[in-house]
Amino acid sequence: MRVVLRIGGSVIASPINPALINAYVDLLKELKRLTHEVAVVVGGGALAREFIGVAKDLGLDERSQDEVAISVSRIFAQFFLQKLEELSCEAVPLTIEDAVNCLREGKIPVMGGLKPGMTTDTVAALIAEQLDADLFIKATDQEGIYNRDPRKHADAVKLERLCFEDLSRVFAESKHRAGIHQILDPEAVKLLKKGRVRVVVVNGFEPENILAAVKGEKVGTLIEQKRKLS
Repeated sequence: MRVVLRIGGSVIASPINPALINAYVDLLKELKRLTHEVAVVVGGGALAREFIGVAKDLGLDERSQDEVAISVSRIFAQFFLQKLEELSCEAVPLTIEDAVNCLREGKIPVMGGLKPGMTTDTVAALIAEQLDADLFIKATDQEGIYNRDPRKHADAVKLERLCFEDLSRVFAESKHRAGIHQILDPEAVKLLKKGRVRVVVVNGFEPENILAAVKGEKVGTLIEQKRKLS
């Protein structure tokens, strides 16, 4: 199976969690052992947002704020690369083409952000599109997707499955801004829907959820194409 794994910075970087990063490295090694092809995109989390705040205080524009956040996400990608050693690329991929070439060489590409104005969700979706991925997994700081923000509403209900068209109802943001934090970026959703990629959103604090999703087990929230009426 060809899998794109998007690990939220809210999971491994808010605060920085070396033990969890190690657990993800072990997971990637296991997926590789099981002959799955995996590409990974990581975010910068709270640390990236902290640096965005510094950039704002310095009077830097949003593009510059984005560039700082991208640099932070690439540092986390570097941690993965170093721990994976020969299983990963020689350097953090800086383009979609670099990531695709790395995977085609039998390696595990791990990258951060790509360019200002583009979230790491969209980077991961672009890789999924280029690779014709079978599965896109978003490892986030929630159990899945809810009908409303569970951090603000105690009565929020986790959705077991929904179609791409329903996602607009649960978006917190409709466009990109530096430091954006939500379950799945709308631009990424457009790409994933177009590519008819199967998407699962899971609790990323438990890496075993990723393995369960790859095995097709019921976990998190499944996002699928709208079913046609017969």
